[in-house]
Amino acid sequence: MVNCCGLVSEKNQPVPLKSISVELQVKDHVVSVSSSLQYVNEEERPLEAVFVFPLPADAAVCHFSAKIGEQEIVAELQDKQSARDQYDDAVSSGQQAFLLEESDESSDVFKLSVGCLSPGQNAVITIVYVMELSVQADHALRFCLPAVLNPRYTPAASAAGVPEVSSACVIPYTLSLSVEVRSSDRISRLESSCPLDPLVFLDAQHTHATVNLSAGHRFDKDVELLLYYENTHQPTAVVEAGAAAAQPGSLMGDPVLMISLYPEFPADVMSSLASRGEFVFVVDRSGSMDCVMHHGKDAQMRIQSARDTLLLLLKSLPMGCYFNIYGFGSHFESFFPQSVVYSEDTMGEALNRVKNMKADMGGTEILQPLKHIYSQPCYPDHPRQLFIFTDGEVWNTKEVLDLVKSHVNSHRCFSFGIGEGASTALITGMAREGSGHAQFITGTDRMQPKVMQSLRFALQPVVDSISVDWSVPEGVTVEMLSPPINTLFQGQRALIYAQLKGQSSGTAEGAVTLKYKLKDKPVTNQLQFALKPTEDTGRTIHRLAARSVIRSLELEMRAGRAEAEAIRSRIVELSVQAGVSSVHTAFIGVNKDGKQTITGPLLQRRVPVRKMARMSVGGGGGGGGRRIHVAAPMAKCGMLKRAAPKMSHSGGRSIWTEPTAEPEPQTDPLLQLVSLQKASGCWELNASLATVFGKTESEVTNHRPAQVDGSVWATVLALIWLYSCRSEDQVEWQFVAMKAASWIRSQKPEGLSQCVRDGNVLLGGHVTENTLGI
Repeated sequence: MVNCCGLVSEKNQPVPLKSISVELQVKDHVVSVSSSLQYVNEEERPLEAVFVFPLPADAAVCHFSAKIGEQEIVAELQDKQSARDQYDDAVSSGQQAFLLEESDESSDVFKLSVGCLSPGQNAVITIVYVMELSVQADHALRFCLPAVLNPRYTPAASAAGVPEVSSACVIPYTLSLSVEVRSSDRISRLESSCPLDPLVFLDAQHTHATVNLSAGHRFDKDVELLLYYENTHQPTAVVEAGAAAAQPGSLMGDPVLMISLYPEFPADVMSSLASRGEFVFVVDRSGSMDCVMHHGKDAQMRIQSARDTLLLLLKSLPMGCYFNIYGFGSHFESFFPQSVVYSEDTMGEALNRVKNMKADMGGTEILQPLKHIYSQPCYPDHPRQLFIFTDGEVWNTKEVLDLVKSHVNSHRCFSFGIGEGASTALITGMAREGSGHAQFITGTDRMQPKVMQSLRFALQPVVDSISVDWSVPEGVTVEMLSPPINTLFQGQRALIYAQLKGQSSGTAEGAVTLKYKLKDKPVTNQLQFALKPTEDTGRTIHRLAARSVIRSLELEMRAGRAEAEAIRSRIVELSVQAGVSSVHTAFIGVNKDGKQTITGPLLQRRVPVRKMARMSVGGGGGGGGRRIHVAAPMAKCGMLKRAAPKMSHSGGRSIWTEPTAEPEPQTDPLLQLVSLQKASGCWELNASLATVFGKTESEVTNHRPAQVDGSVWATVLALIWLYSCRSEDQVEWQFVAMKAASWIRSQKPEGLSQCVRDGNVLLGGHVTENTLGI
């Protein structure tokens, strides 16, 4: 049922990866992850295994070793081509060898080659990486251990792509996971998508704690951990000493500073939402979107969840803004030739088309629709905001990110990764390069709350004129290692890395000041920090700083703004010096002390990782395509028979039209209510609205106060119902309610207080006018 990591025998039977053990060391906002994977060659001949697997996109791999029996082989980081040559030479001569390399196309995919395992031999592979923990909308720090690598769609005409992996139906192997947290802030709690043992505090201040994953866990889904600190907005600074063996003045030889800033903006300012803007919703309609959101009870199909989310988004937009909706797969289409003014007519037309959206557009090619969007002229005083929904299965991730970054001055990008296995490199990268915000919808998460949180970011006042100033004593200079901060959102953290050069004979402290403007009001955040660490904190901060510099250099190299070979040499030099992976380096380990050289033919085995099953849907515009197929699907997703889209030709263009289909009935009363709201924010008094309240039309009509207009009465009732019956879902309907309250105020109705009292009696609520905002 599930495709997991494991060796495959000649008869396509699992010869596993027996187990995986993971240790997490969390320090404030960063984590060090050590993963040990145990392999056994149960075949009768020597074996070479190739294992393609996912890692978080921002992970910096800093250690790779293999233990054969009692002997440990620690790999070295080298230029990638040199490492490949050394591996090939070792394997061809019968020596045991191990090669770990990052994919050329996507920074969240790695390939591990295990060469010359003797029959019956055990090999324990250990991979260590460090990474920043992302901040969620509820202030949690998120860590995800990915179990899934979705196949990346690759057009037939392209030779690029994530290496193809064979597959077999194997039983999920066991996972043991331990977590240790040390923080300068009090730890509030730790939650997980998987069962955990109780959290154990090791000090009275609750700044040091441990927890373990409950025994017997099958690693058949992503493991998500959410860590909560008590004082989330408190800025922090960590100074890490340089390595004694490294050259002074080099990145690894000098102290490196990590500043964490998580500004808390005034509530009164952030509640004033903008009414201008151009909102472009880009929805993945490839065949993979016809899979379920999760494998629990009553799970929606991904495309259905996207349709429901678009309903909420369209109803939440402010009057007078501009909007458009794109669908993409092997080709793309837009609802309107260019973005249109938001009105009752355009909203209604868009909603009718949203009801008929299906996952029927073939592969996953996002580059062309983005190019088309970026080619459209922007509307003055209406900043363009992209909302991109995808399960993230593209092969040309870096090309997409470069395109987004090249248009960051005129567009902002909010990205949503749907389902387990969505490419973290693509989702987080688009948000980072597009000065936006990324969200992942996994497990039983509902898409709507996360998307509406991002819409609030998009509508909030823009933070601008951002500057970072340093104050350090004479003899000390600061070299920024992080790219400039282009944007700040409420609920968004900024991590700044800097190298401290030189020595100070006097003051042992420095300061950093973050300044910005919010609605033309200047704001200042200042933080003091020690110039020298009080203890040896390892090399985590140095490695993350090196990773930041390497990623900037890789981007510069792809942009072709400088001599490519010189930048490549600099990347290799810094990668080897810091001991962190890059696209131009690889870890290579060779067992040169083996007492016996392996002879005879070497079997090559591809190691499958768990993949979501996919349907290949023929599409136009992409020249056809191929997918990496899974032999044993997780679920029968995408296998329902669909009417084929029709194609006509106009002016040399192929125009794709959907087959007519009956709109699916809305079963959620909240979505039913939202679907009935007008673009202006009001509701009409009719039988459909009464049904949402569980009343008849005559009951609702007869209770209306005589002096109150029918639409005002209907809108007040809708607000009372939202606050009384769906208060726990307020993040989803907050903009719907704000529009409704604004519309009521604009009508200046008489007898509003009596209207609210009568509405409470009818619906059994206890809501005040102040609560409703009217």
